[in-house]
Amino acid sequence: MGVPSHGFRSALEEVAPLLRPWVPVVSLTKGLEAGTKMRMSQVIHEVLPGHPVAVLTGPNLAKEIMAGQAAAAVVAMADDFVASELQRVFATNLFRVYINPDVIGSELGGVLKNVIAIAAGMADGVGAGDNTRAAVMTRGLAEMTRLGVAMGGDPMTFSGLAGMGDLLATCISPQSRNRYVGEQLGKGKKIDEIIAEMNQVAEGVKSCRTVLELAEEHGVDMPIATEVVGVVHEGRTAWDAYSGLVSRKATHERNPG
Repeated sequence: MGVPSHGFRSALEEVAPLLRPWVPVVSLTKGLEAGTKMRMSQVIHEVLPGHPVAVLTGPNLAKEIMAGQAAAAVVAMADDFVASELQRVFATNLFRVYINPDVIGSELGGVLKNVIAIAAGMADGVGAGDNTRAAVMTRGLAEMTRLGVAMGGDPMTFSGLAGMGDLLATCISPQSRNRYVGEQLGKGKKIDEIIAEMNQVAEGVKSCRTVLELAEEHGVDMPIATEVVGVVHEGRTAWDAYSGLVSRKATHERNPG
């Protein structure tokens, strides 16, 4: 299942009558369902109960994969045997696939990094330096980990391919759609204008509000995500966002916020 989150359920419902029982379903989608706030694996369980569900995620920019460049990914699944079989299906000489039983953390890593990538892109757009971008990425990883753990994920997952690995690729690559959106916002363009000129989906634009709602439900402070929502959906500028982040009182690095 490699369709954007907003079409995931409807596409799955079309496939459902044609799918044999017990066939594993693998999600490639790094987003949340609007309204329900469900992860894609949860949508699969709801639409296709009884089917084994896995998530394939990691720093996997599509054009590089298609060009045959070396990359690594994670198959996240609770069932070790089926995960091992899927590992064999997807692995090639240049595409290394690891197994991780932490479906929640692996899936949330792919969702949350898109929001942080918009913030990193905004830093590029306003002309901030590498120090600023490094700070955004590092503190963004802390936000991702806090929410992921609060929702049942393993903190170690966020230091691996599904977390930090995917975050790095998405925040620094010119191919990253979410980073591009942030960069254009940083240059002063409006979100509607940016989306209209793109022919691909930037999942962070759709999911950032939902991420913030989940953070509020779980009592997790996510200042970077809050500023991203402010710029994407509430008319704030990238300069406003960075002014808001800089003005926050700094605390112990391991404390929330």
